[in-house]
Amino acid sequence: MDDEKMPLFLINGFLEAGKTAFIKFTLQQDYFQSEGKTLLIVCEEGEEEYEADLLKETKTAVVYVEELSKLTPQYLEELELFYNPERVLVEWNGMWNLDELKLPADWELYQQITIVDGSTFDLYLNNMKPLVGAMVRNTEMLIMNRCDGIEDLDTYRRTLKGMNPQVQIVFEDAEGEIQEISEADLPYDVNAEVIEISPEAYGIWYIDMLDKPDRYRGKTVEFTAMVLKTPDFPKNYFVPGRMAMTCCEADMTFLGFMCKAKNARLLETKEWVKVTARVEYEFSPEYEGEGPMLYADYVEKAKEIKEIVQF
Repeated sequence: MDDEKMPLFLINGFLEAGKTAFIKFTLQQDYFQSEGKTLLIVCEEGEEEYEADLLKETKTAVVYVEELSKLTPQYLEELELFYNPERVLVEWNGMWNLDELKLPADWELYQQITIVDGSTFDLYLNNMKPLVGAMVRNTEMLIMNRCDGIEDLDTYRRTLKGMNPQVQIVFEDAEGEIQEISEADLPYDVNAEVIEISPEAYGIWYIDMLDKPDRYRGKTVEFTAMVLKTPDFPKNYFVPGRMAMTCCEADMTFLGFMCKAKNARLLETKEWVKVTARVEYEFSPEYEGEGPMLYADYVEKAKEIKEIVQF
């Protein structure tokens, strides 16, 4: 954390998802108890409230904002001068466009956490998928609570990871206990000498490669994908991948892993190839740590797959 910047922690989610309960819990934790005051900006009021005793005990000042247009850099600077906080917490309105939040030059969005109500997730996903996607893409950690009775949490995990492969996901029941995910049967044999990834299984494989490195490290996979190359790639490197729709037709992204191959220099962007490659995990800035790296044994031309990967 930059000592010269005002750290802002943003808690996102739809109404009644549990944002207030999460913030109240956080304010009372030892790791959040430090010198100075906390400024809490509440952009959406639900049924749960902040008790005066809690605010006093945690040295927290609360300000309520009902309109996004009011959250200007000038207004935030005025709040900083008046309250002199060490940190700022924002309970964000999940219906607001986060891209419209403009911060003062010496403020920094340090972390975004999104709270999701598992019991209503399907409803929002089916009716407001673009809004859900924008929320998930911008977050570092997602906590899905009230997961009691949901049998296939792995499907939810893959959906969310399709929107943001780097997001950390925690599933909780109504009592706040963490729910373990029982692995769904994968549509391919991970113990085969060559793991064959069908076109329909590409999205599942892509997410699982990111989440379960020990499952694939040192193994050989085979799949069909489109070539992506740029002048910035090192010699003999390319990315075989597929276009995926994570939210809507306007929200398309290319999902693939860096691959080294002897004949990569002969490949052209947008041509289709079948790749047989060994999987390793290496440090990469794009992953902010270790991530999948493919070492190709064979790369050969293949027929185009017209279907788009969907989550």
